[in-house]
Amino acid sequence: MSNSQQILQQVFGYSDFRPPQDQIIDTLVAGGGALVLMPTGGGKSLCYQIPALIRSGCGVVISPLIALMQDQVSALELLGIEAAFLNSTLSALEADAIEQQLRADELDLLYIAPERLTQARTLQLLREIDIALFAIDEAHCVSQWGHDFRADYLQLSLLHELFPAVPRIALTATADDRTRQEISERLQLQKAEQFIAGFDRPNIRYRIALKQNAKQQLLKFLKNEHLHDAGIVYCLSRKKTEDIAHWLSEQGFNAFPYHAGMSNESRARHQEQFLREESVIIVATIAFGMGIDKPDVRFVAHLDLPKTVESYYQETGRAGRDGEPADAWMIYGLQDVIKLRQMMDSSEGSEAHKRAEQHRLNAMLGLCEITSCRRQALLDYFGEALPEPCGNCDTCLEPPETWDGTEAARMALSVAFRTEQRFGVNHLIDVMLGTDTDKIFQFGHQHLPVYGIGKEIDKNQWRSVFRQLVARGYMSVDLERFGALRLEEKCRPLLRSEETIALRKDSKVKTAKQQTKTRLAPEVDVALWEALRDCRRQFAEEMGVPPYVVFHDSTLQEMCLRMPQNMEEFELLNGVGERKLEKYGPGFVRVISDHLAA
Repeated sequence: MSNSQQILQQVFGYSDFRPPQDQIIDTLVAGGGALVLMPTGGGKSLCYQIPALIRSGCGVVISPLIALMQDQVSALELLGIEAAFLNSTLSALEADAIEQQLRADELDLLYIAPERLTQARTLQLLREIDIALFAIDEAHCVSQWGHDFRADYLQLSLLHELFPAVPRIALTATADDRTRQEISERLQLQKAEQFIAGFDRPNIRYRIALKQNAKQQLLKFLKNEHLHDAGIVYCLSRKKTEDIAHWLSEQGFNAFPYHAGMSNESRARHQEQFLREESVIIVATIAFGMGIDKPDVRFVAHLDLPKTVESYYQETGRAGRDGEPADAWMIYGLQDVIKLRQMMDSSEGSEAHKRAEQHRLNAMLGLCEITSCRRQALLDYFGEALPEPCGNCDTCLEPPETWDGTEAARMALSVAFRTEQRFGVNHLIDVMLGTDTDKIFQFGHQHLPVYGIGKEIDKNQWRSVFRQLVARGYMSVDLERFGALRLEEKCRPLLRSEETIALRKDSKVKTAKQQTKTRLAPEVDVALWEALRDCRRQFAEEMGVPPYVVFHDSTLQEMCLRMPQNMEEFELLNGVGERKLEKYGPGFVRVISDHLAA
């Protein structure tokens, strides 16, 4: 098939593309390059899978996700696509067989780990075959400013050097301007078209609260809202990961730990259980989650503060990939900040890198402390505007306790202006508190009219003021000038007394009211829903794949609503292509018919 719309419908079972999928596909089919930013669950994989089926040769997908390659390949094979992977889990005999398939032009897609790709043997193999395209998944791994840096990705510029005529596509769910620039430069995609899809995930409810009793707060959240749901709980340390997983198991939950200190076998076993079973909770460090293609994750909980907004967005994006309601729930405290700063100080990165990480941590804290819509602030961080508050975050559902911070904000803006916008937050606070430091006397700041004007507020509260001003766009951080705070155009009305500002109080932030949305439409018959899930589970066990590879929950729900009673009606469901119609249609139609006859 040479038509992308035809492939979408007959192979993948969807009637329409989500913009800009069709534009990306057309670009690659025509031989152009692309840099794609698309949120988790937005359909990135179709952007290279369909062009690989249209173009001559095999599409080569570079992915760091060795543990998930088997599931990715299995899902494609169920659709009738010839796919394979090359990584360190294969025996020499198995790898040889796949190489022979490549030479015989028998594969549509090959998934390969970056460290395998750069081996001389692999590069020689690729020179001998017809390559449709290169897809570099999780492309933010190439950036040293990104949150998942992988050294192996730095060598991927060789693709442009060795295969200049082969189109390349780099894909990621999160990258700020600086990371996007580095991806383009390191992968030599400066001339490639950039496609930035909307970052908003409206089905995810964002909720952030101060940490008081972490275990009891988590337990209340799970018991009240997600008693039998699959989810991920993120912790900063390996020890805490083990502790929380064990404790949740004692509370009756099906919970398993996952971190880099575990054996490969244990990690693989726990990941397998999470993907293939239902109602499993993984308690993990950031070592878990990238590329997880499980659509029915109903919550992502953070028991510690993520290092960056990018990390937070990427991790929370693993919830609700099926478009159904999901929760991003987090609690944080001062100890999180101290621990993260200690980790940054002890890292081997350059001073410039450490400063950049510190400023990103401050942006994450700012997101925690704002009183306005969290989704608006989150999207603004990635350069996307949301005109109205979302109505689906804690600050929208239950506005937090605030104080009139207008005068304090003006003081903070004034001290940055009076010191020529050349200094970071610590020095500005010292000036406001009238502290006697060598730096203040060195620059003569004790003579400024703003010296000592802020003594009525303590240092921690001033930090909160500055973080909230940065978070709301009244100030910005100059990474090139050692973290100096600069005034933005938005602050003018505030300085001129034309505007007031309410700031979040640090103490006793209330959690949002529990307003759980049911995942099932009210007209869905629960008995039929469970019967269809049982049917899906049986097919999944027979095939040795996760249930969602057979059909997503959204397709099952559509079956409940439309109740197809023959193959012609079943074929019209979203997610039902020709291969799945033939393989699964009769079984599911039989379940529906039995239900109607009962």
